[in-house]
Amino acid sequence: MNVLKISLGLAVATSFLVGCEQMPKSNGSAASTAAAGTPDIVYVNSDSLLANYEYFKEARTRLQGKGQQAEQDLRTQAEAFQKEVERYQQSAQGMTEQQRASTEQRLQQKQQQLQVLQQNKGNELAGEESEEMKKIYDRVEEYLKKLSDEKGYKMVLTYSRGNSAILYSDSTLDITSEVVAALNEAYSSEKDTAKTETAAPKK
Repeated sequence: MNVLKISLGLAVATSFLVGCEQMPKSNGSAASTAAAGTPDIVYVNSDSLLANYEYFKEARTRLQGKGQQAEQDLRTQAEAFQKEVERYQQSAQGMTEQQRASTEQRLQQKQQQLQVLQQNKGNELAGEESEEMKKIYDRVEEYLKKLSDEKGYKMVLTYSRGNSAILYSDSTLDITSEVVAALNEAYSSEKDTAKTETAAPKK
């Protein structure tokens, strides 16, 4: 019996496109006070972002661990089922027709249960992966909106080598390092705050 291989599709995140809201040009907005020469459009290298964003790396490790554990559990159950099938095959000749029919029906039901379990586990992991990617997208989008408001950017594009509509761009428009540094700093602060709250004595 083939065991379902749980695969993580986190690489799909490299195709996300973040369009920042256009900043107003009046009423003293950040866009109107941006330094002369600030570009309207900049980009983020999604490959570099995901390779260096600590939240993403931890989420990927966590999901991979769950996927490997699920695969191991399913493999163990599948191997136990296979041994049960082999035992039946070896003893089938000594069984009555009614015993064979009953055993085959039980084995068939067990096989179906394993298939349902595999499908459910795969759906569960896919759901967790989707939720994590939504959190990552929201974090990046929130920061880029804030950054665009400060810098006066009209749009932030994403670039991924071999999977992008952007064939060439001036490297001065690349804000990846700035984005990664800010996201990691914010995530580090979140973890520090969480540790402090956890360690604080309850009143």
